[in-house]
Amino acid sequence: MSSALRVRIHAADPVRRRGLTAMLEATGHAVTEETPDVELCDGSAERAPESEAPVVLLTEAPPPGSPPAGLLSPDAPAEQLDAALRAVAAGLLVRPPRMPPPRTGFAAADDVPLLTPREREILTLLGEGLSNKAMARRLGISVHTVKFHLEALFAKLEATSRAEAVAKGLRGGVIEL
Repeated sequence: MSSALRVRIHAADPVRRRGLTAMLEATGHAVTEETPDVELCDGSAERAPESEAPVVLLTEAPPPGSPPAGLLSPDAPAEQLDAALRAVAAGLLVRPPRMPPPRTGFAAADDVPLLTPREREILTLLGEGLSNKAMARRLGISVHTVKFHLEALFAKLEATSRAEAVAKGLRGGVIEL
């Protein structure tokens, strides 16, 4: 079995909180008020602003603005909740298939480009101002491969420069710096 995660629960309703606690403990996770690995937020419950842990939000509709790492339906079963918590703790994004993508800076949901994980990494490194050579070293790939990913990235974002690609990525919520 995988290792247990420390999860902080935010729920306005004490009955709901007890139910979520029971689900998490049944899947082997530890509910804590200390430094968590992941935070689970039920609906509109507020989370601690100082926390840097990724968040799984249980909601029917994605919130406006920058979405949390994980979005699930409030009636998600324990197995799905367990998988989502483990995924966001590993740095992945979680969205249920029936939930529309979050509205960000693009004109329509169809305008949000689907980037590969490597393209997201390249875009983030672009935002940090790294050169192609520095990106290649950091990612352990060749400069040629970096250029290949940059070309694909520019085409998907319809960007003509590095700065424009980063700006579109930030406005669209594709990356955060």
